[in-house]
Amino acid sequence: MAALMIQGCGSDVGKSVLVAGLCRLFANRGLRVAPFKPQNMSNNAAVTPGGGEIGRAQALQALACRVAPSVDMNPVLLKPQSDVGAQLIVRGRMAGTWQARAYQDRKGELLDVVLESFRSLRADADLVLVEGAGSPAETNLRAGDIANMGFARAAGVPVVLVGDIDRGHVIAALVGAHAVLDPQDRAMIAGFLINKFRGDPSLFRDGRAEIVARTGWADLGMAPWLAAARSLPAEDAVVLDRAVPGAPRRVKVVAPMLSRIANFDDFDPLRAEPDLDFGFVPPGSPLPGDADLVILPGTKATLADLAFLRAQGWDIDLAAHVRRGGRVLGICGGFQMLGARIADPDGVEGPPGAAPGLGLLDIETVLTADKVLRPVAGRLAAAEARFEGYEMHVGQTVGPALGRPLLVLDGGAGEGAVSADGRIAGAYVHGLFNAAPARRAMLAQLGAASDGVDQTARVDAALDAIAAELERAFDIPALAAIAGLEPPP
Repeated sequence: MAALMIQGCGSDVGKSVLVAGLCRLFANRGLRVAPFKPQNMSNNAAVTPGGGEIGRAQALQALACRVAPSVDMNPVLLKPQSDVGAQLIVRGRMAGTWQARAYQDRKGELLDVVLESFRSLRADADLVLVEGAGSPAETNLRAGDIANMGFARAAGVPVVLVGDIDRGHVIAALVGAHAVLDPQDRAMIAGFLINKFRGDPSLFRDGRAEIVARTGWADLGMAPWLAAARSLPAEDAVVLDRAVPGAPRRVKVVAPMLSRIANFDDFDPLRAEPDLDFGFVPPGSPLPGDADLVILPGTKATLADLAFLRAQGWDIDLAAHVRRGGRVLGICGGFQMLGARIADPDGVEGPPGAAPGLGLLDIETVLTADKVLRPVAGRLAAAEARFEGYEMHVGQTVGPALGRPLLVLDGGAGEGAVSADGRIAGAYVHGLFNAAPARRAMLAQLGAASDGVDQTARVDAALDAIAAELERAFDIPALAAIAGLEPPP
């Protein structure tokens, strides 16, 4: 079956969005399409229906293909826990914690796993669209590579290279990649795409011609700045540093930007609400005194980020917020922080240790090696408002506050906790704000109205809009031919 790999001249050039858009474009043409990323590095992850863990971008791309996500779509996932170490997920399951040097030396051992997952997807699809990681021009990482050219050559998948013109030097990036790549790697590249262009495309006609002249690669098109991409979940936390505050709104909700923040796409529905001023608070800034709700987000390293939170003085800000009558919501690791104590006796998320929590809920948590990965659904305990989400965490939480659950799961089990006065709450469930009924009920507690749009519907509409833009911007018949679709759809 056909396959095409989209690689980039660097991280954050838009590979994930372009693959998602192309997935939807070809799915709209009636093809069975599957996304694939051999190796991903992200703390934004998703749970598959089978209870596995994959990168959030591949779950989005599966939605674009209108298929259920599977662990084969992202067989190797690295979830950073420190600057030099990461949790390794192989085919959806935790496979230990690796230091960066050790992983670099041994990553080639995972190539067979990657190829097996790719073949499994390819057997059931008309087209597999593959996303690379970082850049193939990082030649210092080429030995044992499974993410870019190492995979492409082993699987025999042609490559299209993407350059990001918004960051500048796109000619140098593409021509430079051509210059430094090994000749056999270079031969895998059939053409290039330009992404994130703003303005009159004719102004870069000569630039595209120069890239063709210097590389010999086919010019396959240039995508405009895709405004609809703002409605898609971002994978990299780097985008949080670029948040632009909007006009003041009636109700303010903030979340501190923890050093290992995870699954921050939980808050995408809040960003879209017209009655809500939502923002991330960066390190070095205090939590604003006029916030109505402070949300403690998920984290890949709960104890380390609890120490980080205290180092920023956010624990003092949070205590003052509570004294003023403000509300607090903790999600996953943020829920654990709200308790009286957190212990990691076996060093599951870092060095073994324990620390007092923030003391806002009467619970305690012990981190364990067993990881909970499951889709969940239910209703808010205080309202007949349904939600759908997922759990993805290590740790067992106990305490009297669990007797006042925030959520009631299908089947009747309680989940999470609420303080006696109802102003402090938390739960392990990600995706609480996605469903319109649950989000409307939670915003009503703050005195805010909701737009009533399900987040899945918002994302689905954005995928269709992006696919339509790419249809106009790219040479789709040429891309189909390079992928091996005969005849092109």
